[in-house]
Amino acid sequence: MAASTAADNVSLYHQHYPARGDAASVPVGRPLVILHGLLGASGNWHTLSRGPFSEGRDVYALDQRNHGRSSHRAAFGYAEMAADLVHFLNKHDLAPAALLGHSMGGKTAMHAALAFPERVERLVVADMAPKAYPPHHEAIFEALRGIDLASHESRREIDAALSEKIKARPVRQFLLKNLDYDAGAGRYRWQMNLDAIHAAYDEIAAGLSDDLDGKTYDGPALFVRGEHSDYVADADRDAIRERFPQARLETVEGAGHWLHADRPEAFAEVVTAFLKE
Repeated sequence: MAASTAADNVSLYHQHYPARGDAASVPVGRPLVILHGLLGASGNWHTLSRGPFSEGRDVYALDQRNHGRSSHRAAFGYAEMAADLVHFLNKHDLAPAALLGHSMGGKTAMHAALAFPERVERLVVADMAPKAYPPHHEAIFEALRGIDLASHESRREIDAALSEKIKARPVRQFLLKNLDYDAGAGRYRWQMNLDAIHAAYDEIAAGLSDDLDGKTYDGPALFVRGEHSDYVADADRDAIRERFPQARLETVEGAGHWLHADRPEAFAEVVTAFLKE
């Protein structure tokens, strides 16, 4: 898919965490821009952003299109999300920035680094490889799309309805962060554009775009995986280094796919060490 035109770009909602520390003793690094995963939002990164990540650098956590408080669009793919990101960097005069993307956000960050390498100072990809993945969110989409939010009066009721198809409480808690109460309509609603995301799910699960064939990002790159996650295998090392020649792969012990939630301190230690290099 071709990249979006400037007129198509979404002005992304973001949360800004100013650099902390004594400017005389703490070098101020390039800004860090964080991209959440599928059905996530900028708020997923609040604790790390206001804590270790903002030591010595500004941090910007974004809502990608069709997520959180950013605008909804029918077009939803990595070319569009990467173009939105570059539009944000240009608008706020942040380039070249360090990028950190988790899962779907990791593929957005990879796409941006390959398509716009001059805009990326360094790259961190959390638990994602540059490959296609089998669809495994259908049960979640079915559960979310099957709930009549207008018939429920509380988050507890909605959680109970979700529990019929989604047994894991941490997954439900993650999804319920997308729930918003529309006071004007007197009902709950999903913040994300569920229909557009579901319609584009095959593209989101696919590998990197054919438009990026032959392109490499030669800047510093760190791929971080969770020990108990199967998203990044040892066999993916060659494919990673083919596109990102300077990449190295680190593993966070005791973590699954949501490694920044499972082992936040260990994950932050790996990432901040890389950002300070």
